[in-house]
Amino acid sequence: MRAAARALFFLVSFLLAPCAGAVLPAPVLQALKAADIPPSAVSVMVQSVDGGLPRISHRVRVPMNPASVMKLVTTYAALDSLGPAYVWRTEVHATGRLSDGVLDGDLIVRGSGDPALTLEQFWLLLRDLRGRGVRDILGDVITDRSLFAPMAHDPGAFDNEPLAPYNVGPDALLLAHNTLRIRLQPGTDAAPALWAEPPLDGVQLENRVQLVNGNCGDWKAALGLRAVAADSPAGTLTLQVVGRYPRECGERIWNVAPFPHDEFFARALRAMWTELGGRIAGRVRDGRVPDNARLLTGIDSPPLALVVRDINKYSNNVMARQLLLTLGAGTGSPAAPASGEAAIRAWAALRGLSLDSLVMENGSGLSRIARISAADMAGLLRQAWSGPVMPEFVSSMPVLAVDGTLRRRLRDSPAGGQAHMKTGSLADTRAIAGYMLDRNGKRVLLVAWLNHPNAARAQPALEALLEWVWNGNASALPVTD
Repeated sequence: MRAAARALFFLVSFLLAPCAGAVLPAPVLQALKAADIPPSAVSVMVQSVDGGLPRISHRVRVPMNPASVMKLVTTYAALDSLGPAYVWRTEVHATGRLSDGVLDGDLIVRGSGDPALTLEQFWLLLRDLRGRGVRDILGDVITDRSLFAPMAHDPGAFDNEPLAPYNVGPDALLLAHNTLRIRLQPGTDAAPALWAEPPLDGVQLENRVQLVNGNCGDWKAALGLRAVAADSPAGTLTLQVVGRYPRECGERIWNVAPFPHDEFFARALRAMWTELGGRIAGRVRDGRVPDNARLLTGIDSPPLALVVRDINKYSNNVMARQLLLTLGAGTGSPAAPASGEAAIRAWAALRGLSLDSLVMENGSGLSRIARISAADMAGLLRQAWSGPVMPEFVSSMPVLAVDGTLRRRLRDSPAGGQAHMKTGSLADTRAIAGYMLDRNGKRVLLVAWLNHPNAARAQPALEALLEWVWNGNASALPVTD
């Protein structure tokens, strides 16, 4: 009887489906129709973490753009191959004699590709140098970025937003994500108070922001930044902050990336070293650690388990890029995205994991050409669930309606708090993947890709899918690959 009932269910499901190859839950189909998105633009896989018959298997073999969900591939491969306790170490070397606080030689800072070298960590490193007796550097400060291969990177090429921190490229000596934090604080004046971190040598802010009334909304879109070079001395410039800022926004931080990596690092280093009472007589320039240099000190990053949490919870693109290159650096030559992808493919082969559909480009998902099928992503999630780094991997993902990029999703739904998932979005893409505990106490994995010009209207469809899965619909829909 059960077999007959199941056969009848499949037959009825096919007959009621809007068209062949388009079997999805009715609430999802309704939301897609309202958004004018055909089911053929969607891939969905829903299955128990233990395997077995999928609840939904719709176009799962089709390679599609997963946007930022690609970070799950990068972070899981890194956790499993490097280990959750892996750290990056930024080192400081020196040549010449150190006497009475004066280094008669060069100071060399060697980058390790650390994705999490914050201003606070860098200040501790410089403070440690001062504690070791270094005050005045008579030679140059050499920045060794040789771990990563030189890569041309245009921060405005992807979406014409060159100041956006999410467009920052990778660098072996990445400081504070190459980002200037401008704080805006409304007061009684016509303009908000402005100040920035880190301090940058030779750079001053000029406040041309008008304080206005009105809804806060997308306040960042009303701000702009212009760099104006000063007549003298050489190298000094003014950053003009322009636009309108609503009082209702209160105090906010505007993160911008106005400088190339080398200039940002050099200006921050000079300013911070001066604040610590030191002096740099020479230049800050790129180079390599010479053979005659001696190690003075260094500082470790947070462990990888914490780094991947920042990457996945907040979808940090440049940190994911750094991680892919770190994997590529294991080949012994300067790392490039291609060597990082090759390292992931080699790791997958050792684990018996099929990633035949994978096209990474940069490991972050900020890409027009990145691809992976829902089936391959589901395979990765299933293996991760039974693997040794499962706790670190799962806890790195946003919790539905609680934190990260999912903190505002389904807040009033009983599904809130019941899923760890990574989201992704581009102009023509919406995606989500991860794990959910349904109302029956069953843990399932879910992968959903949507590639279509109307992707911006697709959120109700994804939310309908999440609620359908949480409701514990255990009867499988017909497979539509």
